[in-house]
Amino acid sequence: MSSSIPTRKSPEITDKAQMIEHLAAGSKPAADWRIGTEHEKIGFCVKTRRPLPYDAAPNPDCGTKPASVKYMLEGLQRFDWEPVNEGGNVIALKRDGASVSLEPGGQFELSGAPLKTVHETCREVSRHLREVREVADEVGAGFLSLGFRPDTKLEDVPMMPKGRYNIMKAYMPKVGTHGLEMMFRTCTVQTNLDFSSEADMVKKLRVSLALQPVATALFANSPFTDGKLNGYKSFRSRIWLDTDAGRTGMLPFAFEEGFGFEQYVDYALDVPMYFAYRGGAYLDASGKSFRDFLDGKLDIVPGQRATMADFEDHLSTIFPEVRLKQFLEMRGADTGPWNELCALPAFWVGLLYDQAALDTAWDLVKDWTEAERDQLRRDVPEMGLQTPHRSGTLQDVAKIALLISREGLKSRGKLNGHGESETVFLQELDEFARTGRSNADKLIAGYKGKWNGDVMRAYEDCVF
Repeated sequence: MSSSIPTRKSPEITDKAQMIEHLAAGSKPAADWRIGTEHEKIGFCVKTRRPLPYDAAPNPDCGTKPASVKYMLEGLQRFDWEPVNEGGNVIALKRDGASVSLEPGGQFELSGAPLKTVHETCREVSRHLREVREVADEVGAGFLSLGFRPDTKLEDVPMMPKGRYNIMKAYMPKVGTHGLEMMFRTCTVQTNLDFSSEADMVKKLRVSLALQPVATALFANSPFTDGKLNGYKSFRSRIWLDTDAGRTGMLPFAFEEGFGFEQYVDYALDVPMYFAYRGGAYLDASGKSFRDFLDGKLDIVPGQRATMADFEDHLSTIFPEVRLKQFLEMRGADTGPWNELCALPAFWVGLLYDQAALDTAWDLVKDWTEAERDQLRRDVPEMGLQTPHRSGTLQDVAKIALLISREGLKSRGKLNGHGESETVFLQELDEFARTGRSNADKLIAGYKGKWNGDVMRAYEDCVF
């Protein structure tokens, strides 16, 4: 039996302390820390190379069954995924703490369950990709392992039937020039990690914000746009520079003395709203004030005060490089091949889940200035690991960060059945740091060399 989006019962917010306590409630002892890994991928018809629509009739050019996102979601249900509906459409699946959901342009996202080790994360990703391939083979579909659509123009990307996306699509052009590109053509991999206390959250947030450009450089994998080179190594991260300054960026206030849960709540309350969810529908609240909502003055729901569910929704519409909810989300990486979907959580777990490693990482970045952190974010989309930093480059920082991460993973001592630690997932990142060449550099060289300028080769060489 399918599930539908429920009308949620949630306590009304009467005091800011409730929101602060909500974030603080994410604190848990180290023994209970978990790893959540999310990744997106771009679906296409193998024969036509066109994006998958949400719904479609059977297409002999693709396969014997409908080459569509809807069929992918229906087909995956054979693996015990439970459907989630909105407006009569299947828009997500859930199973054992994990979910499969849709980004605005049909990007397929696995939001993994909270797991204990990177080994478990990798098994989860492998299982998911096997399931996706089985269903995709029936319709002649494939999925790209790139951070940006290599050839499909923005106007040719179909939109998925989720109410909040209609609101975002109308609002994005009002606050930036690249918001629609972000919605419809980008793909990311991210890792969600826990903290033990407010002080632990603060240190982890600061370290991960400072080192997010390093992750962007290591995982750079989006050098193509509209069928040609775009001049960037991570065009996905370039897009975030001009999406919506009011809800993105490096959170400089997080490095100020006295920062904690309350200061993040203050920041969140000043981020303009997207929507309010009432009666099974998303109501357009784009650009409106959540503070007005708290006071019962939001004009689209007059007299109604925001609930904790509304606050959770609002937190999900804030997109800094690292996002705080009841855990921390590392958001700076392009989607890449299978092994790099496992490498991202390994990189951050090694840095943040061992106290000695975290302290060493903080020593590495604690004297970086706000201007330096911001400049790294702005330069890394184009220059990647060759981005200048002080007397060297980001490649030098990446080498150090990987050494710290490796020691942190060794200290955790989480072994697989072959006696290998989680450090096995850092091997390709070590090679990137050693050579200064990421996936994007290799793709650029391939495009200029064996691809002979034909970006459509991505549909052969860059698929899951």
